[in-house]
Amino acid sequence: MAGNTFVDFDEGLNTAIKKLRYALGDSPDNPTFVATITRRGYRFIAPVKASGNASSIAPSHAAAVAELTSPKASRWKLATAVLGIVLAIALATSLISRIGWWNRSTSTIHSIAVLPLESLSGDASQDYFADGMTDELIADLGQVNALRVISRTSVMQYKNVHKPLPQIARELKVDAVVEGTVLRSGDRVRITAQLIQASSDRHLWAHTYEGDLRDVLGLQNEVAQAVATEVRVRLTSEDRQQLSRSPSVNPKAVDAYLKARYFHAQDGIEALNKSLQYSEEAIKEDPTYAAAYAELSRIYIWLGHTLLLPPHEAFSKAKAAALKAVEVDQTLAEAHADLADVHFLYDWDWFEAEKEFQRAIQLSPSTVSAHSNYSAFLLAMGRPNEAMREAKLSPWRPTHP
Repeated sequence: MAGNTFVDFDEGLNTAIKKLRYALGDSPDNPTFVATITRRGYRFIAPVKASGNASSIAPSHAAAVAELTSPKASRWKLATAVLGIVLAIALATSLISRIGWWNRSTSTIHSIAVLPLESLSGDASQDYFADGMTDELIADLGQVNALRVISRTSVMQYKNVHKPLPQIARELKVDAVVEGTVLRSGDRVRITAQLIQASSDRHLWAHTYEGDLRDVLGLQNEVAQAVATEVRVRLTSEDRQQLSRSPSVNPKAVDAYLKARYFHAQDGIEALNKSLQYSEEAIKEDPTYAAAYAELSRIYIWLGHTLLLPPHEAFSKAKAAALKAVEVDQTLAEAHADLADVHFLYDWDWFEAEKEFQRAIQLSPSTVSAHSNYSAFLLAMGRPNEAMREAKLSPWRPTHP
């Protein structure tokens, strides 16, 4: 397909000239027919026969006329025809390729949805792992400033929903979708992902990544970098720094953290208690796991906001966990969003709350909670116009499929 084909026109022309010289018995060092013009290209230098009687040709060209009327002339004519055909094909192929590349590059991808990755384990109890990988890939891509990434809430509605990808893309109002599979075997992980352009249902890129569970964050970053590169968005230096992070984490901590995220997305007190339990387990396994502290903070914020725990107790623990997450990793958007919520809902520290909201959005422009909570903050501050603008910037939530 043209969009996925690259033709090196210069290399193709060089090959054609080599074949032509071989057919003519010509030499690049002492050429008779085709001379190389440095940094310019090639020039045909063989004498050309004029029309009319040979006697009208200047004596200085007599030898050339004799050569053109010799048996070698037939070979030269054949080679000339071959050259014309080869050059025409090379030029046409190059133009087709360049047109295909132009069409693709002008179809800029501004928005993307990561569909729920499919677990190949065959074990329903492992769904948390595939869902967790989906969450993390969404979070990684959400850090790219020039790319609009659909929220987890919206894409998870399509788990186990079999619809044509162009239809899903239209429902989500995105330019492209990422879909793929996850296979975990012990401490080994294999992630296969592919990028599909929505308008044409065309596969733009596909790749498989495999590594240890302790390096799974690095694998996710590799996938995110590949997608960002393929959709041709402009990456800022901060984007590149964020996507290049590949911390190594204790496999048991990763496993517990993904379970915490999985249960946090479920309804009910029992699921929330499991999420709390697994977050604490992840931190116990790896005290330097910033994402686990951020998850713990979110749980306590929810417990305090819903009065399932006394606000003083819940928000104090939420703040401590968020501060620890920021201490470990200052670039973790979720931690800054958690800290902003604590300052807003409990401390009533408006200055710090706004600063943390803005930092969270700067680090991850597609984070739904940061946008929506910042909008609520602005409204509470008596700034309705800014609140409305922020609400509009929040990644959309399409209707259920």
